[in-house]
Amino acid sequence: MIVLTAKYHCKAGMGDTVEQALREMILLVKEEKGCIHYLVNRSKDDPDAFLLFEQYQDEQALASHSETPYFKRIVLDTIVPLLENRERTFYTPVTNLS
Repeated sequence: MIVLTAKYHCKAGMGDTVEQALREMILLVKEEKGCIHYLVNRSKDDPDAFLLFEQYQDEQALASHSETPYFKRIVLDTIVPLLENRERTFYTPVTNLS
């Protein structure tokens, strides 16, 4: 299992446009095999800041997600040009082995 968090900070005033694009992503990702969670959060203090929490069965599922035509269209072509900053961090869940 692999977890990805992404912090987006939009160019001033672009939060509503980014939210609209992310709402479309949420609907499409729900159909992806291997995607366990795809949670989008918007800051209460800064309407141009978002935190995404994504959990996938494995690295292949995450790689497949990044190769979908809608990821390229929505995230890379639409959202990324509207951002001041995009920070991505990858995690491995800590599990109880006993």
